[in-house]
Amino acid sequence: MEMSVAHYKIVIVGGGSAGISVAARLLRKSRDLFGKIAIVDFSTKHYYQPLWTLAGAGVVRKEVTEREEASLIPNGAKWVQDAVTEFLPNENTVVTASGDKIRYDYLVVSAGIQIDWEKVKGLKESIGKHGVCSNYSYDYVESTWDNIRSFTGGTAIFTNPNTPVKCGGAPQKIMYLADDYFRKSGVRSRASIRFVSGGASIFAVKKYADALQKVIERKQIETRFKHNLVEIIGDKKQAVFVNMDTNERVIMPYDMIHVVPPMSAPDFIKKSPLAAGDGWLDVDKYTLQHKRFGNVFGVGDCTNLPTSKTGAAIRKQGPIVVQNLLAMISGKPVCDKYNGYTSCPLVTGYGKLILAEFDYELNPQESFPFDQSRERLSMYWLKKDLLPVMYWKGMLKGMM
Repeated sequence: MEMSVAHYKIVIVGGGSAGISVAARLLRKSRDLFGKIAIVDFSTKHYYQPLWTLAGAGVVRKEVTEREEASLIPNGAKWVQDAVTEFLPNENTVVTASGDKIRYDYLVVSAGIQIDWEKVKGLKESIGKHGVCSNYSYDYVESTWDNIRSFTGGTAIFTNPNTPVKCGGAPQKIMYLADDYFRKSGVRSRASIRFVSGGASIFAVKKYADALQKVIERKQIETRFKHNLVEIIGDKKQAVFVNMDTNERVIMPYDMIHVVPPMSAPDFIKKSPLAAGDGWLDVDKYTLQHKRFGNVFGVGDCTNLPTSKTGAAIRKQGPIVVQNLLAMISGKPVCDKYNGYTSCPLVTGYGKLILAEFDYELNPQESFPFDQSRERLSMYWLKKDLLPVMYWKGMLKGMM
């Protein structure tokens, strides 16, 4: 079969939050780009993943988070339903799984994050049974709610790996909601809740860490840091962790365990010339331009930007990429800068939320004229009802 070679002015690798919003914004800013942008993504479905925490806690149905990918491709962009397997930046070319080559003048890599289920031994075999659940998959999120509502007592463990993850606060949000539900269902007095994390602290920003520590104390949750999950022994209901200070294996029995799997850059980025030493896409932290290939930009979770990997970060990164890309196309200097802004809406119970917003320096960058480290019902409604509308009707259409 003959290999086909298509050519586009801009090729966007990844049709998630970052890829769709960047394409939509580019087309809004420049009519000249109509028909000249390709979005390469194999997925037929698109998910609003921030709501999976609430789906796992029985607040919303998972189906409300799903849309057809075809319905979100902006008018003027071509959807190439294929997967990129190789980058050839010296040839301004990507290679796809079907063997086709796609040439570009400019490349935007927005390929998201890879979930490495197989890096925890026994996890794939146990998830959805043996008390093992996870919000980090559309297929498994209902298993979390099944476990929470059927829990009658014992030990409930909530894990956090020692890798970057999508929304760094999500591993603990579901724990606070579970605690709330256990109290409402009358089983909390028979339950021990434990947060076991490969990280060194509950949160990186002191203001919000202090607030979360009060939540943990109020809810009587035990924390164990620098303990990384390496194995699930499902039939024995045992979780095996490695103490990262001593390298010792620590076995913890559980009755239910919510697992956040390790995550990394997608393999096809890791093995490419575009990767930094740690495997993530190597971009300038301010301009989002690739450090070695000037006509390549990165946005979102696949990059090595030293900030939390969230949709809110993408909402601020996207416009920077668009402005710098359009400047480059018109022969002007690349000078728009991203300050590392990200946001973690930290659900601390049903109807309670701490809205953490901060920058590269871990300084709070708050949007509202009140102390956002306090738990508020208004911020919970913002996450549950307003942010999804802003996502589907605003961000993905390139309007915010």
